[in-house]
This record gives sequence, C-alpha cells and structure tokens, in this order.
Amino acid sequence: MKCIKCSTMLPDQAHFCFNCGYPTSDVKVLRSCEECGNTLSTMDKFCSRCGVPVKVVKEGAGVAQTEDKSRVTINKNPKMILIPGGQFVMGGGSTNSLVTLVSFYMSEVPVTQMQYAHVMGKNPSKLQGENRPVESVNWCEAIIYCNMLSKLNGLMPCYSIGTTTDLSAFEATSPVWKRINCNFTANGYRLPTEAEWEYAARDGKTSTPNPYAGSANINAVAWYGENSAITTHDVACKDPNGLKLYDMCGNVAEWCWDYYLPNLPSGAQTNPHGPSTGDMHVKRGGSWLDDPQQCTVFYRSGSAPNGKSSSLGFRVCCSAVGDTM
Repeated sequence: MKCIKCSTMLPDQAHFCFNCGYPTSDVKVLRSCEECGNTLSTMDKFCSRCGVPVKVVKEGAGVAQTEDKSRVTINKNPKMILIPGGQFVMGGGSTNSLVTLVSFYMSEVPVTQMQYAHVMGKNPSKLQGENRPVESVNWCEAIIYCNMLSKLNGLMPCYSIGTTTDLSAFEATSPVWKRINCNFTANGYRLPTEAEWEYAARDGKTSTPNPYAGSANINAVAWYGENSAITTHDVACKDPNGLKLYDMCGNVAEWCWDYYLPNLPSGAQTNPHGPSTGDMHVKRGGSWLDDPQQCTVFYRSGSAPNGKSSSLGFRVCCSAVGDTM
C-alpha cells in the first residue's frame, strides 16, 4: 500500500503514513472535536483548541478504537504466569546470541495503576485509569515497588543496596543506585532481565517468528501510534501471545533490569543479566505513541534510571524458586 500524499510504501494494516502522518484510505478522522466542536484537519492528532485526542474510527465500524474491554480480571497482586525455561536466538539484527534461560514467572499484564497505588499509596500516571498500565515511573521507583510488593506478600526482596532492602529513601539521582544488587535466588518480585523479556515476548521455547508478541498483525496485539488515539488503554484488551501474556508490545514500553548497550553481546549465554555497569537501563516493547518498528519484539532502547514518561511502565517477574506463586 502507498501513501496517497507522499507515496511512502506502507504495510497493508497501516492507518497512518509513518512519514507524513496522513491517514490511509480505510480510516477516517472525525472532523470536529467531540469535546469543544472545534474543526479538525485530517492530520490533527490533538484538538488545537482544547487538547483532547482525536479519535480514529474504522470505516463502517461505528465505534472508536479507544473502546476498551479487558479480557482478564485484575487483582491487587499481579497474576504470574510460569515461563518454562529453554533456548532461543536473541536479537533481530546482525548480532544475535544463543541464550539459555531457566524457568521463571512473569506477570500476565503490565503493572496497573490500581496495583501500583495499592503498594505505593500513590498513582503517578499522567493518563489515568485504574486498569491502565502505570506510567511516569522511573526505573528506581519500579525497583522500590518490587521490593515493597515482595514484603507485602511475605517474600524475600530481590534488591538491596549494601545491607538494606528499603530503598525508598534514596533519590533516583543518587549515585548510590550504582551499588544496587539483585539476588536472583530470592523468591520475591523483580524486573525481568532483557533476555527474559524477549524470550517471553517471543513465546518462550517455541520462539515464534512473529515480529510482534503473539501475531504478525500489530493491530491484533498492540496499542501503538496508529490505533491508540494518543493514550494508554486498559490492559489485556488486545490478544495475548502464546504464553497468555498481554500487552508485551505497545500500550507502554517496559523497564528491564539490564544496563543498556547499543549492541547485544555475541556468543552463547546462560541466564544473562546484562552489563555490570552503565548509564541507562533497557526498555522494551514500544508504546501507545510509537511506530510499528519500535513495537517489535526485537527493538531495543534505553533511558536514564531517573527518566520517566507517560509511555513507559513495567511488569514484574519472579525466579522459579520453590512453590511461591
């Protein structure tokens, strides 16, 4: 398919041109703002008068793509899915690595705003909704949440700085975070390693070739820049992947434990935890404002540990130590 305005070649499922933002022929944009009645152009994503996001509606569908209906029940504690261990080839570029992982648990959905507030007593999200993924959380705050959730459930916290596991007193900009240690033998909650995240996104040991988590069709599994109406959505409204994990691609990007380096290491690895030092941490999966390429199971990027965004959240893991789940 070709953009009718700038002639950029587009995938068949595209709703907007990646280059110029012009809508494709099978999608229309409402020409007036539902909030204030302001006239909108076909390229507007926000109302120029009141700032409300423009809704994208498929021809003949009759309902906006902002309508959410979660397919799972969300409780205060994350529901954990067992991810059986195995081998896979990690990476989608010129540098690939054969990785072997032991079994672990991963949360069914990204941590929601209700789940975060239950533990932390606050909801920092800019795009609010109790069953939407929590966002505007930096890496350090995600770590603190993991330890506090572990203690609430009588589990051994994974993270420590020196001898303390109460990390809430440390500012995100403090150099003390360089000394953080993760005990992967503890049974508490933690962030996934980058290898665990990609392994789970790609259906674990079955390692499907889909570019998105659960499908070759991004619209089936992800909220991204062309279908999100410029906002997050309740978790688990799209299809899950083969491991019954939802929103691994799109909605919000997700923090991982590892420090970020532009290139993955080559050669075989077993249970890798990433570089020992760094200035940024890995984020994976893409978000509601990203293009399809940034939402693939291969795309990698990083952010400073004190960075936060309305497009960045996290999900939790547990090591498969004993019968804790």
